[in-house]
Amino acid sequence: MSDTITVTGLVATAPKHIVTSEGLPITSFRLASTQRRYDRGEQKWVDADTNWYTVTAFRALATNAIGSILKGQRVLVTGRLRIRDWESGEKTGTTIEIDADSLGHDLLFGTSAFTRTPAAVVAEADTPESAAAAEPIPDAPEAPEPVVDDLAAARAKRPSELTVPF
Repeated sequence: MSDTITVTGLVATAPKHIVTSEGLPITSFRLASTQRRYDRGEQKWVDADTNWYTVTAFRALATNAIGSILKGQRVLVTGRLRIRDWESGEKTGTTIEIDADSLGHDLLFGTSAFTRTPAAVVAEADTPESAAAAEPIPDAPEAPEPVVDDLAAARAKRPSELTVPF
């Protein structure tokens, strides 16, 4: 079972992009997500703990991410959470990773312009066989004529013209 998580934060490192020997594009970066809370004593917002994530994107998302995401930008990431313990000599630690399903700019803090990638625009042409095999889309039923009754006519009047029921 995989846990899905959505995180907002700052891109803390420059995204790194590689293509494996099998041709799989991979982009990864570190994400800093700082929790904020309102301190009533100081009457202002203060930063609380910062959580650190390694975000990894694959395939088309990786290719689009490397052309769109820069260090210091605020982003939203949705993906599968993986927590791994590691050990290297005397050092041990825990790495929290997100395998990204979606990622984009956090528009609360700025604007962004979307450009569709050429591969996403190209679609396979329908063949006559596939069109014949497709289920037909039914026509929308005709909407009935609205019924105007005394209550509807009364509601159309100005409030000063309405009778008070009590």
